[in-house]
Amino acid sequence: MIELNVKDEEGNLSEEIEVSEDLLGLEFHNDLLYRAVKAYRANGRAGTASTKDRSEVKSSNRKPWRQKGTGRARHGSRASPLWSGGGVIFGPKPKDHGMDLPKKMRHKAIRSALSTRYSEGNLLVVEELKFEEPKTKKALSVLEALDLPKDTLIISPQEEDSWKVQKSFSNIPTAKCISTSQINAYEILNHEGILITRKSIEELSEILLDRKLEAQGV
Repeated sequence: MIELNVKDEEGNLSEEIEVSEDLLGLEFHNDLLYRAVKAYRANGRAGTASTKDRSEVKSSNRKPWRQKGTGRARHGSRASPLWSGGGVIFGPKPKDHGMDLPKKMRHKAIRSALSTRYSEGNLLVVEELKFEEPKTKKALSVLEALDLPKDTLIISPQEEDSWKVQKSFSNIPTAKCISTSQINAYEILNHEGILITRKSIEELSEILLDRKLEAQGV
């Protein structure tokens, strides 16, 4: 087991909790993380780029000029790719760029990324984040009190009030706040610091370690 220091919003030590080594004690899996990041970015592509071929271009079917006798090259249609405004040869068409990654691989990639940030000393656990109302000023004061960079990923639990936390950090360009249901390896590796609440650690243990399956002996 790994012992984690839990702090309050002012940076004072609150208590210690134990976390499974399977969550924060994995080594850096370069190939697995590469595949996880590649799949995440591929799934974010819209794939809506599209061009028209000669059959889709609106133009007259009239032959530009007669076949012979003009001294010019023969042409049959102004929709030809050789003409300005004509169709495009082998142009892009709407395409699904999505990549599928097995659930166990996704979860292990997230755990490996979290373990990397923990081993670097850039993962910090806070008891909870209380925001009576969305305030960017308070969000900045929390990062400063906890000695975290502005380039920090805040992982909040799945609660109704978490929107106040997300709204508070939304005006900090380099910071980002996501819930445990949105966590992914790309965002973890894309931020220098990780701020996570105690309840989020518990939720991630349930999600990433498949506690329910372990209880069933699967």
